[in-house]
Amino acid sequence: MPGTLVAMPGALPEGESVPRDGSLPAAATRAVGARGFGVYLHVPFCASRCGYCDFNTYTAAELGGGASRESYADTVLAELALAGRVLGGSPPPRVDTVFVGGGTPTLLPADDLARILDGIDRVWGLAADAEVTTEANPESVTPESLKTLRAAGYTRISLGMQSAAPGVLAILDRKHSAGRATAAALEARDAGFEHVNLDLIYGTPGERAEDFAASLDQVVAAGVDHVSAYALIVEDGTRLAARMRRGELPYPSDDVAADRYLAAEAALDAAGFSWYEVSNWARSEAARCRHNLLYWTGADWWGLGPGAHSHVGGVRWWNVKHPTTYAERLAAGESPGLAREVLTPDEAHMEDVMLRLRLSSGLPLAVLDDTGRAGAERALAGGLLAAPEYAAGRAVLTLRGRLLADAVVRDLLP
Repeated sequence: MPGTLVAMPGALPEGESVPRDGSLPAAATRAVGARGFGVYLHVPFCASRCGYCDFNTYTAAELGGGASRESYADTVLAELALAGRVLGGSPPPRVDTVFVGGGTPTLLPADDLARILDGIDRVWGLAADAEVTTEANPESVTPESLKTLRAAGYTRISLGMQSAAPGVLAILDRKHSAGRATAAALEARDAGFEHVNLDLIYGTPGERAEDFAASLDQVVAAGVDHVSAYALIVEDGTRLAARMRRGELPYPSDDVAADRYLAAEAALDAAGFSWYEVSNWARSEAARCRHNLLYWTGADWWGLGPGAHSHVGGVRWWNVKHPTTYAERLAAGESPGLAREVLTPDEAHMEDVMLRLRLSSGLPLAVLDDTGRAGAERALAGGLLAAPEYAAGRAVLTLRGRLLADAVVRDLLP
């Protein structure tokens, strides 16, 4: 399917140990930021848990002692100081993008989010045109908090709308009303945010075609400049998965999801949006999420917070998951990194193909080996790759190819 809801995995992968001081191999830090440098901040707090969610998040009842929202900003600033020391021996990177995700970042006071952004600027320096995004649940922001965030330097907000249908929101265990997301989007524009994204989930059991059409209509009417739309996937261990196993709800249908994707493409294209990644549409190039583009094009980023992943110079590592353990490591002056891996050339190539093929700019055919070129020829013949772009030396998915993106990727890899 063209899009899946991306979450930090329920179980972190295995890898080699991270040094206690978080140090990286010299080769990894030699050219930090040459392809761009971003900062991701994970805020693991939620007021309640959505039934589909497998993210690394915690309600107040799940946290236990040793971690709290009140002390979280100070703990993050401690990791940021460590990050500054780790990268201090290399040319200091300018931060091109910051993305605050969760969880529900806006459960933190807006002043704390401002303080963390100021800390990032002090350690590395924000580029003059830095993109600074925070995610938010629609019910977790007010006109006043949005103005505070905008004044602090946040330039972009991504609101978790998911659906405009009350019944769908109920199945997903979302707490906001059907119209709150679009109201929050308008409040964000009034607060001075140029760039506003609304997230949609499609293929929820019980969702009708007219429900999704109404969601798309509300998104367009809200005047946002970016839309993300992901097919629902059912993660083991979630409340939604348990309900499906008990037979209370049917499992999602691939055919329905494909129909929803085609509906999204038609409605958004008619409203002046263009796809630039399989699950993302923007009204202009300036409205594209530059932070996600760093991920998709193999740039460097430092992930702050429990469970956050980082990538610098071909080394990828991930922090301990629980906020209490995360806070304890930093209080002891140690890196919160749990494990890491150094990507091999084959692994780097595989990820490059997987991610760049999903972009409207596509993948240069020159990076493919003989097996990949043969697979690209088959995809072209099957109408999955665009002929004009192929003739110009790039593999770019057609609309049908976007529906079968995962299959095309498999065919381009050894």
